[in-house]
Amino acid sequence: MSTRYLVGIHAVREALRARTALRFVAVSRERHDPRLQELITLAHAARVPLRRVGVAELERWAGRTPHQGVVAEAEAKAVLELEDLLADAPQRLLLALDGIEDPHNLGAIVRSACGAGVDGVLLPARRAAGLTETVERVSAGALEHVRVARVGNLAQALEQCKQAGFWIVGLDGEAKTRLWDHDFREPTVVVVGAEGRGLHALIRQRCDARVAIPLAAGVDSLNASVAAGIALFEVARQRSGGGRPVG
Repeated sequence: MSTRYLVGIHAVREALRARTALRFVAVSRERHDPRLQELITLAHAARVPLRRVGVAELERWAGRTPHQGVVAEAEAKAVLELEDLLADAPQRLLLALDGIEDPHNLGAIVRSACGAGVDGVLLPARRAAGLTETVERVSAGALEHVRVARVGNLAQALEQCKQAGFWIVGLDGEAKTRLWDHDFREPTVVVVGAEGRGLHALIRQRCDARVAIPLAAGVDSLNASVAAGIALFEVARQRSGGGRPVG
């Protein structure tokens, strides 16, 4: 089974909190401070083997990523079948990504998805960023808390979500409906496309509704991770305390 390395305090702490299966946590012999001690305590509580190593060994595992004195070895991130997400989606909120190829964008989107409380992320198996160490690092550990389903055909996956009772709502800069005028209190799949190109035509056709984030003059589009964050937290706003669309 393939191995991945979680690098830095945030990533390792969130992995321990999420009870990710870790083979070991390695900490620097030279560093002694409360933040590192917290990780040591968490590792002992989770019965994860602890190694005290030199900086050179940490750098070999971390590569170019700043390790902050800690690296953990884990098995590859588990991905689910779409049926698994649909069977266990208490918030009735999913996020589908159409053509997000930049791992930095994917990592930032995963962090927003975690913060907004999504039940899971649908990620195409082709023409999309994978769950790399860069995604793990940019997500600052949030990837450990977010369930991901790899789907072979996103259009078909969205149809399957429809059959399970979800509304498919795509972010589209050309849509006539503003984001905050749409009612997100129904079970929803938010679909986000790549910056600039947006949603593929076939994916756009699968959407029950398309909404736009109004932008001031001089800005044509937002970074995909920013757009995803705005949309997901509008869903959270509407659903907290019986919130309604603004319009």
